[in-house]
Amino acid sequence: MYTAICAIALAIVHLFSGKLRFLHYTPRSRWLSFGSGVSVAYVFVHILPELSQAQETLQNSLDTGLAFLEHHVYLVALVGLAVFYGLERFAKKSRQRNQKTGKGDVTSSEVFWIHIAAFAIYNALIGYLLVHREESGIKSLLFFSFAMALHFVVNDNGLRENHKQVYDRLGRWLLAAAIVVGWVIGTVTAIHQAAIAVLFAFLAGGIVLNVLKEELPEERESRFWAFAVGTISYAILLLAF
Repeated sequence: MYTAICAIALAIVHLFSGKLRFLHYTPRSRWLSFGSGVSVAYVFVHILPELSQAQETLQNSLDTGLAFLEHHVYLVALVGLAVFYGLERFAKKSRQRNQKTGKGDVTSSEVFWIHIAAFAIYNALIGYLLVHREESGIKSLLFFSFAMALHFVVNDNGLRENHKQVYDRLGRWLLAAAIVVGWVIGTVTAIHQAAIAVLFAFLAGGIVLNVLKEELPEERESRFWAFAVGTISYAILLLAF
């Protein structure tokens, strides 16, 4: 019940975050930087320690294939980071090519579909993992959902910049649906705890990259103090509860 509400709420974030016009200006909105800080805090305070614990407690109970992944969950996080870095560079190069040929500051349709497909899988993964957050308690579910809601706002802003009107017309609806689809899959399937750890590892790498790609470019004129406030305040909140 609670996970269903959270899945629907996260889908709504994708559908309506574009209405927050104050987020779309340069210098970068302090609220986007704050949301980025919250997402990163969740990864480093909650997800990574859980991966470390899972690695210690489960690796002896797994078959050879999964044992390798469980023993190298941080490599999986690195893969997640590298995959989304590659996707971002792919989109940037497409925009540059279209600008040079007079087609506008937007990606090609092929790149749009690749980008949206990747983020749909990413969102479905988050929807799937909502179910497993509830197993750790309602507080864990709420902390995860809040961090992901702010993370989706940040992702929306970046995807809208790359794909412009087609993202609002089609992309955001597909990403919202992907969350619900992932949640549905999570409610009807059960996988080994080691596999869940691997999924969380991939998600952690993706979150870190998707945050940093929005915060680091100089042209963003990001608000470091807002990022720091988001990181520190959410870290304190996570540690306190």
